[in-house]
Amino acid sequence: MKHKALLTILLLIGSNTFMTLAWYGHLRLTQIPKYQKLGLFVIIILSWGIAFFEYLLQVPANRIGFNENGGPFSLVQLKVIQEVITLIIFSIFTLLVFKNEHIRANHIIGFFFLILAVYFIFKK
Repeated sequence: MKHKALLTILLLIGSNTFMTLAWYGHLRLTQIPKYQKLGLFVIIILSWGIAFFEYLLQVPANRIGFNENGGPFSLVQLKVIQEVITLIIFSIFTLLVFKNEHIRANHIIGFFFLILAVYFIFKK
């Protein structure tokens, strides 16, 4: 069971990495001259192509992790895990790729409340 939990979390980390790139990576392309003239439709297709890899990891993560498929997590637990991973990946991505963005005290307070949400969701 611990193996399925770890595999689920690792797949969700990979999935969310692709998701963040698909959703926000194109915002950085505007600073690269070669990509500045790409139209919205082309950007959507590029993002969709990246999101394909997200689904290649997200779907197996949910199938492996879901307790009705023999996994360790309820549907609500899977969703909360995914949201926390999304926030962590997004924060790291933002700090590394968008140097002008900063994590502020209100963000940290919000993250703390999300961690509390995880605690309460997993509490029996």
